[in-house]
Amino acid sequence: MLKRTPLFEEHKKLGGKMVDFGGWELPVQYSGLTQEHEAVRNHCGIFDVSHMGEFRVQGPGALGFVNFATTNDASTLAVFQAQYSALCNSHGGIVDDLVVYRLGEQEFLLVVNAANIEKDFHHLSAALSHFEGPKPQLTNESEQFAQIAIQGPASSAVLQTLADMNLEEIKTYWCSVGKVCGESSLVARTGYTGEDGFEVYVTPEAAPKIWNALLTAGAHFGILPCGLGARDTLRLEMKFALYGHELTENTNPFETGLGWITKLKKNSEFIGKPAISKIKDAGPTRSLVGILSLGRGIPRQGYEVFDETRKTRVGFVTSGTQSPTLKKAIGIALIEKKCEKAGTRLWVKIREDLHEFEVCKTPFIDKKKEN
Repeated sequence: MLKRTPLFEEHKKLGGKMVDFGGWELPVQYSGLTQEHEAVRNHCGIFDVSHMGEFRVQGPGALGFVNFATTNDASTLAVFQAQYSALCNSHGGIVDDLVVYRLGEQEFLLVVNAANIEKDFHHLSAALSHFEGPKPQLTNESEQFAQIAIQGPASSAVLQTLADMNLEEIKTYWCSVGKVCGESSLVARTGYTGEDGFEVYVTPEAAPKIWNALLTAGAHFGILPCGLGARDTLRLEMKFALYGHELTENTNPFETGLGWITKLKKNSEFIGKPAISKIKDAGPTRSLVGILSLGRGIPRQGYEVFDETRKTRVGFVTSGTQSPTLKKAIGIALIEKKCEKAGTRLWVKIREDLHEFEVCKTPFIDKKKEN
């Protein structure tokens, strides 16, 4: 039996095409992938991300435990600040990527990927039993939250009509508490699209009211409800990693470009630090790169990648799509480090044929130039 979010009936009313996504019945699209993608790039779109997991860590020792369990340095966070981080195993493999919100001096909200909720909670519970400091309370509050993401250049203008907090005072990777449509909410300014945007965390009961209010408030801004398809093409154009594709327990932070969230010098030990330190010292042998098609054919997860001789396998595709913005096929590939330089020609085996690609600088689209 597939799980459903509190917005399931709203998706059905809007004609969402429902699919199985990691055990959840979610919309892959409504009006069409390209239309939804372009709405986010040019105006705004909303996504149901209520399937994501939320764990609360609170009480004496909360900061120490979060620093022990995650790769980033939570001690640098001010109250209401957030950071991107990762959970690793003792071998340095990535258990999950997550966002850590500091809600108090000794209170944190960890937002994890939906497919990993059970695994992550088990991992953290085991970590808590090995944590030598004061043991905080760890609770799985995933069923107490719904989450709606509004993304795009007009997202602030739309959400501000419904929110009682000043959204312009919420900086990127910060959050605030207040009310949206009169409902108690945690509003964060993060995102997974490369655009400005917010996540609204509310009770499951309040989610339909806020979802519909956003659609009404955003109507003259060109807002569209968006599905998993557009969410994937938007994140791929930015080369944002997706767990189960770019990130797995068989990959480590330094080969997947997450060295910047791996604080080996922070004033605490963390799970996987010895193994990750060795990987850094030796130098990673693989690299996660963006590849751009020079011909036809769309790369998909698992497709083999060969060097310019077309004979030597050097890696594999982790994600791929047809970019709605570039009108070209793009992909992310985990390849031997010797092939990582931009401009390097590679060949991807699509069905029985080899198709030419080029390693390119990422993100695939430059939001700074556009802005």
